[in-house]
Amino acid sequence: MQPAVFIARLLGPTFVALAIGIGLNGPFYTALLAEATHNPTLIYFSGLLALVSGLAILNVHHSWSGGWRIIITVFGWLWVIAGLIRLILPATTAALALEIYANPIVLLVLAVIILIVGAVLTFFGYRKAKV
Repeated sequence: MQPAVFIARLLGPTFVALAIGIGLNGPFYTALLAEATHNPTLIYFSGLLALVSGLAILNVHHSWSGGWRIIITVFGWLWVIAGLIRLILPATTAALALEIYANPIVLLVLAVIILIVGAVLTFFGYRKAKV
């Protein structure tokens, strides 16, 4: 199995479940994010997790060749950048997150984007390979 397909099979369903969870439980996720921005330990560990996850993705799949696989490379780089920002500028991260997630519409828009990306990754990860 190609690394891109393996990663798509992991991320796709996870993103779909996350998006549905946000859509059905918006106030819970708003509270969760608000609480996380006030917890330096969570910011630190989420930065480590994002950095390591992004680097893991980029180490097994780093391709800008186009098609659906580019989504995986983009997410690898986004997680590396997000991890670095959280580790290097934790106070800025907290302030920015409070600003962004103060509006419940932002969380809903984010859920729709995550759902679309998750559906695309799930489709390409689990579709039957052409013989």
